[in-house]
Amino acid sequence: MHYISILSTIVAFVFAGAVFNRYRYKKGTHLLLWGLGLVFYGLGTLTEVILSFTFSPLALRVWYLTGAMLTAAWLGQGTVYLLVRRPRIPSILTVILTVLSAVAAFLVLTAPVITSSGAYNISQPVSAQYKELLARSGAITALTIILNIYGTLTLVGGALYSAWLFWRKKVLLNRMMGNILIAAGALMPAMAGSLIKAGLADWLYVSEFLGVILMYLGFTLATQRQAVEAQPAIEPLTD
Repeated sequence: MHYISILSTIVAFVFAGAVFNRYRYKKGTHLLLWGLGLVFYGLGTLTEVILSFTFSPLALRVWYLTGAMLTAAWLGQGTVYLLVRRPRIPSILTVILTVLSAVAAFLVLTAPVITSSGAYNISQPVSAQYKELLARSGAITALTIILNIYGTLTLVGGALYSAWLFWRKKVLLNRMMGNILIAAGALMPAMAGSLIKAGLADWLYVSEFLGVILMYLGFTLATQRQAVEAQPAIEPLTD
């Protein structure tokens, strides 16, 4: 399964590079935040690769912080900046998210980790072992739930809302399909908790790979230019 994590890491960082490159020319805070979210995505899968070869308390902490807490929230925050037309609302939410992320980083990076010999098995996925290795406080658990709910609702909900707008107006069908793919891709890693509880920890890596592939395909499709637009464009999920 570590080969899948390697592929996920490559795709995530290439995707992040494409988004940052688009930000250079198009600007837009939403692109900057999507790029940041994808960097977190790549760090999460990169630390999975590291933990598949050797144990590192820092890698375990970064894996949990980026993969379980920050990725979805910051990707979703990019969508908030794109879709919400009142400037103060996205700005206020970004300040709140920044504070929560800083608190989460402090709590996770200072959380005790069991490092005794034999406590970690590199032949098993980290997703099947982290609960016994990382001492998660009630605050960490609460922040994980809050950040994931916020990220999933804003990213998936925003993508589906944009797709519905394009479908209703019967314009820019490539963007409609692109947003559907983005929503589907975002849901894949969101299913990870259910997969782990079902005893399918290995499938977390598969869901991460499929998720980033679908989101990348959706972003590419949604940002393709069309020669003719029959009606005035409406606000897309990608710009």
